[in-house]
This record gives sequence, C-alpha cells and structure tokens, in this order.
Amino acid sequence: MTGRKVKESVSELSEFALPIYANPLGNLLGGRIMHLVDLAAATAAMRHARCPVVTAAVDSMTFLEPIRIGQLVTLKASVNRVFRSSMEVGVKVLVEDLRTGEIRHTNSCYVTFVGLSEEGKPKEVPPVIPESADEIRRHNEAGLRREARLVQRHRTRQRFAAES
Repeated sequence: MTGRKVKESVSELSEFALPIYANPLGNLLGGRIMHLVDLAAATAAMRHARCPVVTAAVDSMTFLEPIRIGQLVTLKASVNRVFRSSMEVGVKVLVEDLRTGEIRHTNSCYVTFVGLSEEGKPKEVPPVIPESADEIRRHNEAGLRREARLVQRHRTRQRFAAES
C-alpha cells in the first residue's frame, strides 16, 4: 500500500467564537472546543485514509487559555502516525484577537481514528510519510502515546469487567 505524506492530510478549520456557545463567564464552552477538535481531526484522518473514519480515543485535553466570544478560533490538524487501521491525529488550537492581531495557543490534543470499510469494519489505512524534523518527531512520539493508550484501554476494560 502506497503511503501518503503528512502534508496531504493537513486540515485547517476556523470559526468565530459565537455567543450561542458562551459559558457564563463569556468564554467559549470547552465542549464546543472539543467538538471543533473532533471535526478538524476527522477531516485530516479522512483526507489521509480516503475512507470513513470513527473516533476511537481522545487523549487528555488541557485548556491553557480562555477563548473569548468574538475571537477567531483556528484548529490545525494532521496525521502523525498510522498503526494499520488506526491513526493518530494531532490538533493544535489557536485563538486570534482580530483587533490586535495577537495569536495564542490554547490547546493541543491527540485523537485516534479508525478507518472503516464499506461494511463498517476496520480496514487498513495507508502509512503516513513524515518528511520534516517536526513530522518525524511527532511520528516517533505517537508510538509512545499509543503504548500508553493501549495500557489505559486494557485497564479500563478490566475495571468495567470487574464492575459488571
């Protein structure tokens, strides 16, 4: 199976932080940010895999800075690594104050997707080809994160089995 370069998966999504998504403090709801992260990441995953994908895991999300209503939110996503049918997508969330031009990094997150066949079953996804030093670093680090996710998944399954 022929691989695809990381840059072929790049997805960028921008949206104004609208009042309908405000929390009582006048900031964008964390759940709305999580929704946008999933959309940007899914776009990158589908762009890479060229098939339907489903979200399998979301690594922890820490909110570093608030996003105020009226600011421009931009999410940048790309595939970091492919593991047969699953792939890790990195997402960086930025906020821009259009009056001042100030841009701040507010979140980063890793989302795992699984490529699906026409029958809705996991299917093999083309490998990703990292080229730049940053892409190679993210590719290598994705392997470590995957190991940690698999350990966590095993613990979660054991906990649920013990509770039922």
